[in-house]
Amino acid sequence: MQRGIFLLGCVLYLSLCPGWAQAPHINAIDPPGWWAQMPNPMLLVNGNHLEGAHFSVRGSGVTLTRTQISTNGHWAFLWLDTSHAAAQTLEVVARTQSGSAQHIFALSERNHDPHAHRGFNASDVMYLIMTDRFADGDPRNDQPGYDRSAPRGWHGGDLKGIEQHLDYLQQLGITTLWTTPVVSNGAMPDTYHGYAATDLYSVDSHFGTIAEYRHLSDALHARGMKLVIDLAPNHLGILDPWIKDPPAPGWFHGTVEHHLHAQGDFQDLVDPHAPKQAWRAITEGWFTDSMPDLNQENPIVAKYLIQNAMWWVQTANLDGIRLDTFPYVGRAFWHDFHAQLHAVYPNLTTVGEIFNSDPEITSFFAGGVEHSGIDTGLDTPFDFPVYFALRDVLTQDHSFTELARVLRQDALYPHPERLVPFFGNHDTSRFLTAANGSVPRLELAFGLLTTLRGMPLLYSGDEIAMPGGNDPDDRHEFPGGFPGDAQNAFTRTGRTAIQEQVFSWVSDLIRIRKAHPVLETGVEQNLEARDDMFVFVRAQNPSGCAADQGTERILIVVNKSSERKTIEISVADTALEGCKDYRVLAPTSENVIKWDPDKLQIEEPAESISAVRVD
Repeated sequence: MQRGIFLLGCVLYLSLCPGWAQAPHINAIDPPGWWAQMPNPMLLVNGNHLEGAHFSVRGSGVTLTRTQISTNGHWAFLWLDTSHAAAQTLEVVARTQSGSAQHIFALSERNHDPHAHRGFNASDVMYLIMTDRFADGDPRNDQPGYDRSAPRGWHGGDLKGIEQHLDYLQQLGITTLWTTPVVSNGAMPDTYHGYAATDLYSVDSHFGTIAEYRHLSDALHARGMKLVIDLAPNHLGILDPWIKDPPAPGWFHGTVEHHLHAQGDFQDLVDPHAPKQAWRAITEGWFTDSMPDLNQENPIVAKYLIQNAMWWVQTANLDGIRLDTFPYVGRAFWHDFHAQLHAVYPNLTTVGEIFNSDPEITSFFAGGVEHSGIDTGLDTPFDFPVYFALRDVLTQDHSFTELARVLRQDALYPHPERLVPFFGNHDTSRFLTAANGSVPRLELAFGLLTTLRGMPLLYSGDEIAMPGGNDPDDRHEFPGGFPGDAQNAFTRTGRTAIQEQVFSWVSDLIRIRKAHPVLETGVEQNLEARDDMFVFVRAQNPSGCAADQGTERILIVVNKSSERKTIEISVADTALEGCKDYRVLAPTSENVIKWDPDKLQIEEPAESISAVRVD
């Protein structure tokens, strides 16, 4: 009788019976789907009781070449060869003596549109949006816990809110949109920023859905605009299920209990004489205690992350990638990342965050040249050195020679024309606040941003003179984007006089830039840098008008002094030699220019910038 009860218990509770294992179960597969004519995928299967399973893939022309299963039976890696497979629906099967499990996996037709994945370049103007703080376009995805008064809480901005204001971006002159990460950050109350991922294959429900992200991409492309995703392969959020149950050994650097803390001084990476102990914390340290560091030296982790980037590019028809915390990841990973992405998407461009004021350090990570024997392949870094120089010159009254010194080090970059200059982003205080509320200084910053070499980046809100201190004070909501807002700065009639003044100034500068392509692609020749004045010219041919008649040149004159200033410049052996026609372009300042064959005499108004067409 007792034996019968025991056997009945075994039937009801198989896990209690010695030798009686439960049937396998498949919960999900990363990636959720793939494409024919793409690199062979590696599938990460999540489930239960997968230990000892025999895996097979049912489909035409598809071969399972390798399998790796975790000891706890929760994870299985499957390497597929799909090089000879057409688009079809596959079936992934896990079979043990106790039963089997199946999961459908779509191998779709790849989009071969030659105009897709266009990349960005110096002819573009990029605009950064922090998704949660721009506009709430869909109240249906508003969730419990929203608190718009909480500086570090969720406020409700979403993808539909961005799409509803594309007219505004076009009126400003924006061509390329970069949003902070859209991937799921789970239930943490303070991860509105998106940089603490808990699922790399889903859009955070606060922002919308994958379908809505693709809809935003399509809406941008219909307007001739571009979309850049923000990816952070360096780390995850502490609530990611992998933290307690990693798919494979060595998935992270360290553990929750024992890990290095990230070091933010990158000079030891640049130093060829520094031992590993000097820089190990940079590439292996946790960015914060709540952001575990992924181990990209593990080839399976590297494969997963590279494949994830490809999946997003293909799924959302993206044009570029912004790469977060770039120096915190080893160079070998970045080399492989870019080699594989560029092989599939040759026009796709990437821009990396290297938060440092030294061009020697920033240029160390630029692609196109080997350092430490490795080329990262990065298309361009953000121009943090110019950011720091503009801040010092225009908010701290340093000499313009400081900006000229930074620009002189463009020789360190394989492609300085690709750099992305800016004067503020979501990690810095607002420029207006740093400049003690000076609107003229803000306008000078925009004037320089839109005329210096490279592709200008604007941070949402700066174009309407938004104030703000350091994080989180620099992340206020865009006025008019949320229910009950007292004003709507998305419209001309809703903007204050100062907001409209700066918006009109910026949009006119971008219009000038677009109307004169030499400001996008021309060589920059710096003619004079003094305490209060900076003079440079953009030209296709730096040899002068006599050597190249009919080619446009734009002379830029900046005076940050509170007084009118006069400067004399020799034009011999410059892009202005032999030029005889000088016309100031609206809306910039009306200066007074006198010239003879040898020199220019320029009288520039106080706190002004002039753009002068020269022929």
